[in-house]
Amino acid sequence: MVDERVLAETIAAFAAGSGPVAVDAERASGYRYGQRAYLIQLRRSGAGTALIDPIACPDLSALGSALADTEWVVHAASQDLPCLAEVGMRPRRLFDTELAGRIAGFPRVGLGPMTESVLGLSLAKEHSAVDWSTRPLPEPWLRYAALDVEVLVELRDALEQELDAQGKLGWALEEFAAIADAPRPAPRVDPWRRTSQLHKVRRRRQLAAVRELWQARDRVARERDVSPGRVLSDAAIVNAALAMPQGVPALQAVQGFGPRVNRRQLEQWLTALDRAREIPEAELPPATAPHDGPPPPRAWAEKDPVAAARLSGARAAVTELAEAKRLPAENLITPDLVRRVSWEPPAAATPEAVAEALRALGARQWQVDQVAPAISAAFVKAADGTAQG
Repeated sequence: MVDERVLAETIAAFAAGSGPVAVDAERASGYRYGQRAYLIQLRRSGAGTALIDPIACPDLSALGSALADTEWVVHAASQDLPCLAEVGMRPRRLFDTELAGRIAGFPRVGLGPMTESVLGLSLAKEHSAVDWSTRPLPEPWLRYAALDVEVLVELRDALEQELDAQGKLGWALEEFAAIADAPRPAPRVDPWRRTSQLHKVRRRRQLAAVRELWQARDRVARERDVSPGRVLSDAAIVNAALAMPQGVPALQAVQGFGPRVNRRQLEQWLTALDRAREIPEAELPPATAPHDGPPPPRAWAEKDPVAAARLSGARAAVTELAEAKRLPAENLITPDLVRRVSWEPPAAATPEAVAEALRALGARQWQVDQVAPAISAAFVKAADGTAQG
């Protein structure tokens, strides 16, 4: 039961606090369906630390509004922001300590390693994989969760100094602004294609079986509010799709469907396999996922050798530049943007034209400034090489 008075007092205290607010969320990944938050932790100077149960308090929009003009300090924002948005909490400004660590060139960017290497403090992580949907939450878990926000602002300040010393603070601030301004991601097309080991499945009818089993598992997991992997493993789905068994004994012989699986469950998986068998040939899923970008790079050499040479040169140039700048290549510029601009380059591969093409694809200005000259040079070199060849 929600104590409205306590929640209102907490909101008022954090609104009256000073400086950034440290925010963290605990989910029950591997235990529950979806990625909802089961605990939200906050800390701000002048307000102290608060632990909020978002199951008892599913609407925290008033808290989000009270902190709207405050900088949020989050570690790995892409993981926590979606579940925070579900309860009405969305930052306008943020500082992502995990991303800051990547840009600063730290080899290990988990909260524990970052806190140890930057602040010299050790964080206990013994409860990192517990079931946070447990109620009531044990006292040691709550203490552990509170510690995660105790150090975030101090870590933020140290990383800001480090980024400034490296001349990368502007880069990081652009990245943080892009995260805060990003729209909610659209639902993934064909989420069943993320089934692990799907590469083993070659035939379209077998792909249909994966899809039907995945969707059946998802329905059961949603109804029971448990992680899909606890209903049926990805490996079992792929094994069944490859074997396409008929009848309970045949399915029980497939790895992942042993004697522990009761008959009713076996029958629902067999029903999914039967649906896959009945799909008309023309309606079977395509062998590869539909996409709006260039073809897979492995096909470039055959389809467009010049583009393949551009991609190879651009990748090498980005890797070399990233090593020189001491940050991961994927943070310097995303591999997808490198592929897209390599497949459809500007007519004249000047640094200015490449920069314009990268901006049109969504690259941040700091990324464009760093990589456009190097990619341009790689394109020119690739063109010269293929012309001579």
